[in-house]
Formats: sequence, C-alpha cells, structure tokens
Amino acid sequence: MAEPELKSRSSRESVAKAASQEKMGAEADPDGLILESAPSPSTPMAPAPADKTPTKGEKIELKRSITLFNGVGMIIGTIIGSGIFVTPTGVVKETGSAGLSLIVWSACGVISTMGALCYAELGTTITKSGGDYTYILEVYGELAAFLKLWVEMLIIRPSSQYVVSLVFATYLLKPLYPNCSVPDSAAKLIACLCLTSLTFVNCISVRAATKVQDLFTASKLLALIIIILFGFIQIFTGDVPYLTPEKAFEGSKMGVDNIVLALYSGLFAFGGWNYLNYVTEEMINPERNLPLSIIISMPIVTVVYVLTNLAYFTTISPEVMVDSEAVAVSFGEYHLGVMSWLIPVFVGLSCFGAVNGSLFTSARLFYAGAREGQLPAALGLVHTDLFTPVPSLIFTCLLSMMYTISQDIFSVINLFSFFTWLCVGMAIAGLLWLRYTKPDLRRPIKVCLFIPVTFVLGCIFMIAVSFWAAPFECLIGSSIILTGIPAYLLGYKWKKPHVVKKMLEIFTMFCQKIFMSVPEEKEEREAAE
Repeated sequence: MAEPELKSRSSRESVAKAASQEKMGAEADPDGLILESAPSPSTPMAPAPADKTPTKGEKIELKRSITLFNGVGMIIGTIIGSGIFVTPTGVVKETGSAGLSLIVWSACGVISTMGALCYAELGTTITKSGGDYTYILEVYGELAAFLKLWVEMLIIRPSSQYVVSLVFATYLLKPLYPNCSVPDSAAKLIACLCLTSLTFVNCISVRAATKVQDLFTASKLLALIIIILFGFIQIFTGDVPYLTPEKAFEGSKMGVDNIVLALYSGLFAFGGWNYLNYVTEEMINPERNLPLSIIISMPIVTVVYVLTNLAYFTTISPEVMVDSEAVAVSFGEYHLGVMSWLIPVFVGLSCFGAVNGSLFTSARLFYAGAREGQLPAALGLVHTDLFTPVPSLIFTCLLSMMYTISQDIFSVINLFSFFTWLCVGMAIAGLLWLRYTKPDLRRPIKVCLFIPVTFVLGCIFMIAVSFWAAPFECLIGSSIILTGIPAYLLGYKWKKPHVVKKMLEIFTMFCQKIFMSVPEEKEEREAAE
C-alpha cells in the first residue's frame, strides 16, 4: 500500500481557484482566496513576490537543510531548559532521598525514550511536518486536530515561549540588581527583545536558526558537564555524606502517591522530545536522520540529567535542595567561588536556546495548520528568497509577546498540565490504529509493539494523575479546549459570506506583498493538475 498523502484542503482549493484567474485585478471567486498567479500582459503591475518566482529556478518551499547534527541539537536544546539548573526539586520533594530520586530520573529517561521511538515510527510513516497535529489529523479527523491546534496556538506555545524568555531576561539582569528583585518592566522588555531577535534569526534562514540552536545546545551541555565534573571530583574526595549506602535512601517516601507525583515531575522535565517531528519535511533524509537523532539525543539527555542530579547530591542535601530557589547557583557558589557567576550566565544561555527551538517548531505547527486550511492562508506562505515561513514566525512572536500583559502566567499554563499527555497519547494510539487498519503501509522504522502499548497506558496514567492532583484546574482547562468547537465551526466549516471572504483575500494579498511570500509551489502544481 502506498504511503498516505495528507492533502491540504481549503488552502489547495483556494490556490486552484486563484490560479484560474487571468490577472490579479479580476474579481475574486466567492469561494476562494486570491493567491499569487502569473501576471498577464494586460496587468500593468503584479505583486512583487510573483515576479521573483519564475526567475529563481527554484521551487518555493521549505528546503531540506536540517542535518543529523542539527536534529540532535534541536531535541537536546528543547528538552534541556532552565529547570535542571534552577529547580530540579519536584522529584526529590516527592521521593525524599537522593537514591530514590536518581532511580526516578533514570526511569523517566527510559519512558521518554520509549515515546520518542514511537514518534520515530510516526515521523517516517507520515512524512509531513506538524508533529502531533498532523498525526491526529490523519487518524482522528479535522475536529480533533483543530482543537489541538487551537490550544497550542492560544495557550501552550506562546505562554511557554514567553515564560522561558522571561527567565532568560531575569538571569541576564540579575547582576545589575544584586540586592533586590529584577523589575518586572525591565525583565519583560528584555524578554520581548529575546523573542524578536530570535524571530529575526529564524526568518533569515533555517541554517542560521539551526546554528544558533547548535551553539546554545553546546553551551548548556558545557555548563552541565562542568557541574558533573565537580560532582565527580567531590566523589573522589570521599566527602559525599548524602550518597553513602547508609544515607542514600534515608527518608525515602515509598507511597504510591509520592512515586506517581515524582514520575510526573520527572517526565515534565523531559518534555520536548517530540519537537523534531514538527519539521520532518525540512530534514535531510528524514528516514535515516529522524530516528538517529532520537536514538542519539535521548540517552545523552537521560545520562546528563541523572549525573547532574548526582553531582548536586554530592554537595547539597535533599532537604536543602527542596528549599533552594536556584540549585545550580548554590552548587556553583560552593565549588566555583569567584567564578560562580558563570552558572547564571549558562542558565540564561540555556533559556535563549530553548526559546529558539520552540519558536522554530511553533512556526512550523501554525504553517502546517494553515496549509490544511484550518488557520488563515497567510500563515501558510513561504518567503520567495529566504524559503522560511516568515508570516507564521512573526505571528508566533506576536502571540508570545501578548503574554506580557499577564500577571500570573503560570496559573494559565497549569490549567493544561494534562493536554500534552493527551495529545501524545492520541498520536501514539493512532500509530497502533494505523498498524491495525493499514498493515501494508510503508514503515521504514517499526518499533516493538510493547513500546507503544506501554506508553499509551502511561499517558492515560499521567492524564489521570493530572486530574487527581489538580481537578479544578484541569476542568477549567478542558472547558477552554471545548471553546475550540465553535471556533472550528465558524472559522473552518462555516461557508463564509462574500464580504468575509473578500476581507480574508485582501489580508492574504497584503501579507504576500509585505512579507514577499507566496504559497508553496508544489501546492500550485497539484492544484493545477
């Protein structure tokens, strides 16, 4: 059986109708959007993006430029944020001891690797960008995919990007305010500067964005290696009272609720292992490099996380770690002395790299949604010279900066603690469904059945834990998710009046001209055929 082809719906219909127009000045078809078409002799002036298209000799599309090394950097860089430096306390708070904490961290790494391997199969079977959104669309249909896109667009992506950029700003400014807290206005201004500068880099080229990602991934690994080395030096001195056989498991909390919440905290720290699947179409040889990136990066992250926590326990007791506001900073002050300022610098660099990876993949998610017709067509445009989704990147940046007006952004994020596990679980359950309904589908990678079955059960468990730990917040989050249903009916299914379509046409043409962007060329050919 041939590999399934996920057709763009509304966007391709609109492209086909636009292609049938003989000139841009013609009246718009009431059922479609005006998109760039070749200028006719009777048209005195055509939009600039269309003029550049035929002279380049290259298809207007997102180019395959992400290498295996870039893929490894993307996964490691998005998983490792500020948490491992600042507050790796969720696990030890629930376990109560260093020994049990390290076991839980190891288990979380193994579980996350199982999920990542399932995504390696999904990404090489359904070879389109968009990650969870694309897989849910293929298996569960348009409504489920739209709800995923709705929450990611309004809450998950912009809020998380703003929070991490705010942490970056706080650590960058802290040396200027050594004896007091950093002013909110200054931190928010630097956070917005972080978002806009990284958006600019991502607009310039994919290669520039991946180089930034690789650089900052290397910097955060360097920082963690420094911490690990000092930890081993401390071990060799023999002065490790919290890791002796008598003390390592002292005070362990073996209750089911404690272990469950410890696993929940640990798995949250591994979030981001599925981000590379959002850019599958831009990977060089994804059938080889996508699974290899996962196989290389996940063990690295797991080992680094476990050894970093081991290093912390050589110096800091579990009780002190729970109360510490910045564990790595306390560790650095003990071992680095006058050079302890390096740790806050590395924390800031780590956050900067994490924001870059999130911006990169978020733009591709919204681009995929626009290509399927579930978001405005303007977000599905590609720059004619840079071959990057410039409108989608700018839209992502603006959404993130809107959260500067929020006074308690963390409470908003907590409402959706279960949503990531719900979407990941649905995607991997879809993998099982595709195996059952389409057994002859081409699968370059096929993981052992035990892995996806176990992981789906784990996702159900994590969702149940979320509702058990914070039922009121999860119910509010569920209600917000359901607000996507009227948005789906009005924005996607509803046959819009001519005046609404005309406004969308004008907006799309404006974005094409101002951003020098057009739809992917391959879509135009398919529509013409």
